[in-house]
Amino acid sequence: MPYPATAVIVPTYNERENLPDLVRAILALPLTVWVIVVDDNSPDGTGAIADQLAAETGRVIVLHRPGKLGLGTAYTEGFRRALQLDVDRIITMDADFSHDPRYIPVLLDRSSSCDLVIGSRYVPGGAVRLWGWERRLLSWGANLIAHLALGLRARDCTSGFRCYRREALRAIPLDAIKADGYSYLIEVLFQCQWRGLRIGEVPIVFEDRRRGASKISRQEIFKAGLTVLRLMWFRLRRSPLAMSIARLDHERSR
Repeated sequence: MPYPATAVIVPTYNERENLPDLVRAILALPLTVWVIVVDDNSPDGTGAIADQLAAETGRVIVLHRPGKLGLGTAYTEGFRRALQLDVDRIITMDADFSHDPRYIPVLLDRSSSCDLVIGSRYVPGGAVRLWGWERRLLSWGANLIAHLALGLRARDCTSGFRCYRREALRAIPLDAIKADGYSYLIEVLFQCQWRGLRIGEVPIVFEDRRRGASKISRQEIFKAGLTVLRLMWFRLRRSPLAMSIARLDHERSR
């Protein structure tokens, strides 16, 4: 059975060492695919390299942004552009080969029965390589908090390697998502689960980047904490108990 037409969104900032090989690996897969590069005016010339790849392949779309505007807004702009294409599946992935393109067909296979498929480090068969204990502890803690505070059922809530059905993205209010960094991934997952979409996971081996610098900062961690608090408040306000109390208060005030 042929794979559905797919768009792969790759946000970039200073990824000139990785982007050409990644794009060629994606385009070599046995499927009809577009690559959407969302570049935040990379000082190292990643945007120009993306333009060259677009001219060479005819299957790369480049969105140039005026500066480093954040991962979340890059995803949103990529989603909007992908929804203009004649594709059924939309995949997000990192540009640094932490997400191996060989897993893309696996994500697509699982998407036949799920609205959102996550390439997961934390289901049986998944793994992380080349991480120190601090990075492992940070990831483990972020997922634990997402489970406990937000009730998210996925094992890997912070993975950016995902496959969305077109209809799933149309069901999410993209303009209402406030997170603009890595916590965007948590908020989108929260919105999917809140709306009753089918969420699945497939195991991947995540290998930390070998070239270039990591984009995770203390500011990103702080913003992620604020996002979880905001979503937790949203969840509490819309719980069955809170809604019942609100209705009683409304009836008493009439």
